[in-house]
Amino acid sequence: MSNPLLLKKLPKFHGRKGPLLLIILDGVGIGKRDASDGVFMARTPCLDRLMKSPLYTTLKAHGKAVGMPSDSDMGNSEVGHNALGAGRVFEQGAALVSKAIENGSIFRTPLWKDLIARVKPSGLPGGLPPGTFHLIGLLSDGNVHAHTDHLYALLRQSAKDGVKRARIHALTDGRDVYEKSALQYIEKTEQVLTELKKQYGVDYRIASGGGRMITTMDRYNADWTIVKRGWDAHVLGKARMFASAAEAVETYYREDPKLTDQYLESFVVAESGKPVGAIEDGDVVVLFNFRGDRAIELAMAFEQKDGFDKFDRQRVPDVLFAGMMEYDGDLHIPRHYLVEPPQIERAVSEYMCANGITAFAVSETQKYGHVTYFWNGNNSGYVNKDLETYVEIPSDRIQFDKTPKMKACEITEKTIELLRSGRYRFGRINFPNGDMVGHTGVEKAIIASVEAVDECTDKLIKVVDELGGIALVLADHGNADEMYTLKDGRKIVSTAHSLNPVPCAIVDAGYKGEYKMANLSSFRRKEPNGQRGLSNIAATLLNLLGFEKPEDYDPSLIEFI
Repeated sequence: MSNPLLLKKLPKFHGRKGPLLLIILDGVGIGKRDASDGVFMARTPCLDRLMKSPLYTTLKAHGKAVGMPSDSDMGNSEVGHNALGAGRVFEQGAALVSKAIENGSIFRTPLWKDLIARVKPSGLPGGLPPGTFHLIGLLSDGNVHAHTDHLYALLRQSAKDGVKRARIHALTDGRDVYEKSALQYIEKTEQVLTELKKQYGVDYRIASGGGRMITTMDRYNADWTIVKRGWDAHVLGKARMFASAAEAVETYYREDPKLTDQYLESFVVAESGKPVGAIEDGDVVVLFNFRGDRAIELAMAFEQKDGFDKFDRQRVPDVLFAGMMEYDGDLHIPRHYLVEPPQIERAVSEYMCANGITAFAVSETQKYGHVTYFWNGNNSGYVNKDLETYVEIPSDRIQFDKTPKMKACEITEKTIELLRSGRYRFGRINFPNGDMVGHTGVEKAIIASVEAVDECTDKLIKVVDELGGIALVLADHGNADEMYTLKDGRKIVSTAHSLNPVPCAIVDAGYKGEYKMANLSSFRRKEPNGQRGLSNIAATLLNLLGFEKPEDYDPSLIEFI
């Protein structure tokens, strides 16, 4: 039987003699082109040149075009790389969770029933006292890692189902939302808890928390001390103590007026010097973040009973732990989860490997998982280790506004080495700077980060040209393009992703007019307004390599003449 992943070759175009390189400028969108736009304010001769090319367009990188619930939802690197690698749009975490809550299916699962049964009072004389229902996650409606509506839905259902005691371990955002908005989310949460207490007589409280960049939400094994800080606060009840979460935030603001929510120190809510919600044996823990990259490590800390060597947990409570979703489909982390992730099959890497295309992927730690795990459809490891090479360059453990170049030079040097080896037909790399430095909100650093990436991109294009190949340059979403917004004449620092389109340009050393950017009408099947999106890239890559796209992939950006 023939291999269904084998592709037909294009009749007249067979690719170039040199390699095809995909360069992803993470967080570099097309903004207002004014002082608020860090991309515009930066000196970017390479990007400026690309924007004048006939093989240039812009792509939609947020909202429904990348599987989010609505066009008011920003894109992010995870869903962006899913769309880039999958060649189609799949409903993503936020949409999947929202749908499961709306139709009630999340509360009909055997897992939910087990969670409730474990902490619900038995009502039997002499029975064990009920445990506590713990919810850990990002207290934000940024809809990138989590959404407060999901948290409130879980709280309301648990109260309705008879759970009397619950504790929230609230991680403050300041990254996907306004940088100092934590008190607004705490106030709203306290209102919900008061309502539930009045209606059901429950004891539901915020028990601990901390800023997301230094508490709990590390990713890609970059800095396990972040996870330890969260473990100490959530599980052991060890951190600076306050009478309430609001008092903690207000105190930290007062002590350092420049401090933003993502870097708030961890805290514990206590009464008479005793934590109100340390996690104990017999409890239930739900990590309500739906996005995987910053959830995997905490899940590992709860689930790995033996052989865990990342930090000293001191004690590991006997709890039933569940994630909102499965955060790693290959490693099956966590073992228990409430909502099934998108099932992405036949990612473009599978087609490339089946057709013998050698490939490499390079980034530094902060985005390494994006050009591997997320690109490959939420699957860890190689598709075919004989044909592929993945390179992770360790990120610095420092706030990125202090080192805006990050590891752009090292990524560039390694990529040039791989290109010149002559072994690879395709390569994909990610420069994280525009996103990671963009999240700091520091204007000078953001501009410097974009300039560094532009310089490195120019170097890579020259090497690809020299080798007779093709470079495809684009971004996965915006960030650096919106450093601040204006409200009532007041500048408000923006650390979140933008809703702006992103650039996309093809640089083909051997171009002789064989193809052109496709007419917008080609895209109306997926987008009513004919908007090109990230999911059109996979078919484009296959075309540039000389292959026809799979039938159900979204259209290529190019059409042959």
